Amino acid sequence: MNICSYFWAFCKTAGNMNKLKEYIPLLEWLPRYTRRDFRYDLVAGITVCVMLVPQGMAYAMLAGMPPIYGLYGGLVPLFLYAILGTSRQLSIGPVAVSALLVLAGIGQIAEPFSPRYIELVILTGFLIGILKVILSGLKMGFLVNFLSHPVMAGFTSAAAVIIGISQLKYLLGIDIPRQEVFYDTFFYAVQHLGEIHWLTFVICTGSIALIMLFRKINRKIPGALLVVIAGVLLTRFLHLDQMGVEAVGDVPKGLPDFSLPAWSLANIKAVMPTVITVTIIEIVECLGIAKVLEGKHRNYRVVPNQELLALGISKIGGAFFQALPTSASFTRSAVNNEMGARTGMASVITSILVGLTLAFLTPVFYYLPTAVLAAIVLLAVRSLFDLEEAVFLWKTHRRDFAMMAITFAATLALGIETGVLFGVVLSLLMVIYASSKPHVAVLGRLPETPYFRNISRFPNALQSDEILIVRFDASLYFGNATYFKDVIRELVEKRGTDLKLMILDASAINEIDSTGLRAFEDTLVFLKEKNIEFYVSSVKGPVRDVLAKAGMMEKIGEHNQFMTVNDAVEYYKHRQDKSADDCWSPAALQTNVPDAGSEEA
Repeated sequence: MNICSYFWAFCKTAGNMNKLKEYIPLLEWLPRYTRRDFRYDLVAGITVCVMLVPQGMAYAMLAGMPPIYGLYGGLVPLFLYAILGTSRQLSIGPVAVSALLVLAGIGQIAEPFSPRYIELVILTGFLIGILKVILSGLKMGFLVNFLSHPVMAGFTSAAAVIIGISQLKYLLGIDIPRQEVFYDTFFYAVQHLGEIHWLTFVICTGSIALIMLFRKINRKIPGALLVVIAGVLLTRFLHLDQMGVEAVGDVPKGLPDFSLPAWSLANIKAVMPTVITVTIIEIVECLGIAKVLEGKHRNYRVVPNQELLALGISKIGGAFFQALPTSASFTRSAVNNEMGARTGMASVITSILVGLTLAFLTPVFYYLPTAVLAAIVLLAVRSLFDLEEAVFLWKTHRRDFAMMAITFAATLALGIETGVLFGVVLSLLMVIYASSKPHVAVLGRLPETPYFRNISRFPNALQSDEILIVRFDASLYFGNATYFKDVIRELVEKRGTDLKLMILDASAINEIDSTGLRAFEDTLVFLKEKNIEFYVSSVKGPVRDVLAKAGMMEKIGEHNQFMTVNDAVEYYKHRQDKSADDCWSPAALQTNVPDAGSEEA
């Protein structure tokens, strides 16, 4: 029995097949693949290839790499992602932000376009892939939630400015020396405006205008590809390269050779800061785009940890074939979806077409003006500058607007890599700040109803001088335990000597840690010293379990724990007329605590 037979026998077991489908999502859709699916995937795959070829070359130059490496990035990585990715419409390949991050990081170590620079960039892609696979194995896909959208919007908007200024040399035809910071590039260009090569400027601006015109006429027209073809033909037959127009020049023909990345301890140490930075941004971008696409389809589910695995392996595979580090492209993914892509076969088709381009068409790119590639980059980064998001945040959430503005300014002032790390730290600080001072509401009864609502939002809600009802809208943990004690003490002190009872609505408390327990106990002691009774309502099962194990149930009192705020209030009112034994209802109490812990609410 050969290996294939063993594998087939293994796969025929239902449990094993289901397990394989988790790690190879291709096995989920391929058995049900139809001719109709292929027709849609074929159209989408061709359309994305038409976009990827010029964009790939443009983004390679943006990354400080020869254009051919951008095409390599559209080959193996797409094929591997199609097999392992859970998103069926996500299109990966060279993207502007990743290219800029690579240039910002590796450009400090080696001269862009040099052989050492190229080998370090490929090593960077390989290590990013390894890191993503490790994060997938550790089930760390949830980390994407800790970089907020305003921070990402601020970073990408700043990146758009930096990318745009980096293209001035190709837009203006001025030989601008490489500068340490982007604003030096801008000032150099302004100081040498008299040296503009007007033919280059006309080619670049004309290309931008034509692409925008094609988009306005019909977004399905491959404007970028048509402009590339026009640029090649004009340069070839009008000899524009002899008139001072810079062209791409020699482009290696054929498919990339298999080669090992230049790994050494010194190289790995040198590129690791860039690896970490690019990984953080790419995870947020890729999973964010995949989730957006998932929302448009009901026949599959994006699994973050599997996505990390797929993206990581596609990076690793690409590095063995000299690919520019790849990521998810929002524009190509959107087009892939609009063209009706049904499965990952669309990416396979794109990969095959890029391979054919490499095998037969690369000599054509000799005459391609770099000004045309700059036009493609400038149009692509225009969508990165998220002015609409800034306006929206200004209207709806000033704190998030401040986060976006601060990240934008920090990225421009401190640089791309520092800006990313600044954004991550800022996001975490905002999470900590928000959870350390959560929303607290004083509740009152809505007239003639059993419902209690925030008196700040419902002015007609009724309060009793004897009863203070507080809802704490967060889990109680070490970060907000002191705030919990302080806010309750402040509210109690405000009510004065008429206050006889405090009710804590714990419906929003999902967890409580040891520090939270101590704050809870300190509050009980404080209320007891004030001769104020304490009731608690709507405590969730896991929180009740922790309270029981800590002995808090006895300290609160068996008859002082209720299912709802209304039950607690009614119990207190009846106690004024009857003895405690006569008035409490077992249905209203909430004291059931399973022996071994529970997730029951």
